Amino acid sequence: MSKHFENKVCIVTGAAQGIGRGVALRLASEGAKIVMADFSPLVEEVLAEITANGGDATTIQADLETYQGAQAAIDKAIATYGRIDVLVNNVGGAIWMKPFTSFSEEDIQKEISRSLFPTLWCCRAVLPIMVEQQSGTIVNVSSVATRGINRIPYSTAKGGVNAMTASLAFEYASDGIRINAVATGGTEAPPRKIPRNAKPLTDNEKVWMNAVVDQTIDRTFMKRYGTIDEQVNAIVFLASEESSYITGSTIPVGGGDAG
Repeated sequence: MSKHFENKVCIVTGAAQGIGRGVALRLASEGAKIVMADFSPLVEEVLAEITANGGDATTIQADLETYQGAQAAIDKAIATYGRIDVLVNNVGGAIWMKPFTSFSEEDIQKEISRSLFPTLWCCRAVLPIMVEQQSGTIVNVSSVATRGINRIPYSTAKGGVNAMTASLAFEYASDGIRINAVATGGTEAPPRKIPRNAKPLTDNEKVWMNAVVDQTIDRTFMKRYGTIDEQVNAIVFLASEESSYITGSTIPVGGGDAG
């Protein structure tokens, strides 16, 4: 395995499972020192996996929907390793899939809080460090669902992530900081150990979810979901120096679905 991230300090949010876990394991295997921030104690299992393979990592359990949680994650990285080279903002994900008129006010606020604010707060918390260093790379995880059905609040949040990515990249390029996003397409993943919505789906909700799956596959050229590794490949590329002349871009990784 190549060591593109030898001695680089990388923060990965939402690292307990799914794409975030895949990114943390890949970066660790390529020599990075990893700080994994997640609300779930399951992140400790990923830490055990990294250390068992000789990696250098630490964790912090934090609520990244709050600025205080984001700042705590950044503080942990600085206290442990003294610098931050890469931030991968992975926290997010649709909680419900249903027509927009079926979302309550509370539902909408929860969706926006989950899929916009962790990225916004973590960027705000890390940028003073990267400006002081005059270096750093941020990769935000967005979604091709910015053009999709039955997830309007989530789609709105990810549209905000795309706008944030472009604008921050413009503002901080002169400080040696690159900021990009990967717009993930439908991705095959193991069942979540902690579901986003703990309530069993109603018959209507099953129909609405199936409509999203059908739309997702239909919009791809390749007529399939992607794998976690296919998303990780793109995220790690944008985090590396191999993408040194790319900034302010949102790259769709959706089998041809550009969002």
